[in-house]
Amino acid sequence: MLIKKAADIRSSEITPKNVYLRRREFIQAGSAALAGAGIVAAGWNAWGGDALAQGGGLPKLPNIKKSPLSTSEAPSEYQYITSYNNFYEFAPGAGDGPKKNSGKFKATPWTIEVDGLCNKPGKYQLEDFIKPFTLEERIYRFRCVEAWSFVIPWVGIPLSEFIKRAEPQGKAAYLEMTTLVDRARFPMQSTDLLEWPYKEGLRLDEANHPLTILAVGLYGEVLPAQNGAPIRLVVPWKYGFKGVKSIVRMRFVEKQPINTWQAMARNEYGFYANVNPMVDHPRWSQAREKRLPSFIANHRTEMFNGYADQVQSLYAGMDLRRNF
Repeated sequence: MLIKKAADIRSSEITPKNVYLRRREFIQAGSAALAGAGIVAAGWNAWGGDALAQGGGLPKLPNIKKSPLSTSEAPSEYQYITSYNNFYEFAPGAGDGPKKNSGKFKATPWTIEVDGLCNKPGKYQLEDFIKPFTLEERIYRFRCVEAWSFVIPWVGIPLSEFIKRAEPQGKAAYLEMTTLVDRARFPMQSTDLLEWPYKEGLRLDEANHPLTILAVGLYGEVLPAQNGAPIRLVVPWKYGFKGVKSIVRMRFVEKQPINTWQAMARNEYGFYANVNPMVDHPRWSQAREKRLPSFIANHRTEMFNGYADQVQSLYAGMDLRRNF
């Protein structure tokens, strides 16, 4: 396999070829969409909370507990975390398009449906879904498949706590998660850029791992729209596309679900999406990464994004080149 150096990677290789060839069409559509940034999650205005060192002036989250599972690395600056994103419902490719095109996005009302093979299905308003749990700040490494990375101070809840409450049945082996479909809120859903809605999934043992969270904020504030407001998945040992955003449905299923990027480009994106420097993307190397705001690939990519000691037992005996 040809391994390209960072300086040789063209902008056209940031997204799959079929997406890039239509890039001008979608950028034109996106530039006509809504500008600005920020959201207010349902019912959170009155929650209060102490301000952290950085933030974007969004509503603060209350009673945040510091997690011992955080990395010791310093977090990336808020302005970079919120200005360089992948969120195809707002704009194609990575960059500031999601921020520019998400200014009038509203997370009200927001309902999350829980169904499938579980004993306690239901529909929940966002605040009712979150309030039973303790919010934790988790400072995690974040690695995108396009070889850029951050260190992000997420605020969220362990996904395992939600799963325990839902009581999955014995046949449930996977958790499938789905993004909202709403063309008024997501301008790119009026195009065929991807197959909507965006879907992702985890094995239940992955979903129950202590590192896996449902994030509802960063830097102590509610999530900005471009980062997946009002609730998204964060699995720090996997590439960023695994982190489904703006979740409206969580379904327990028996068979492995097909995630969106598998459906779009099966030879390039697998189900597991584990960060693995030894398995290149077909069109670029994954051996090194760019810790933004630097665009120089000066960080060596670590197996499982540096979380190997915690998660490698989940994949014992598996061929990680085949199960990529």
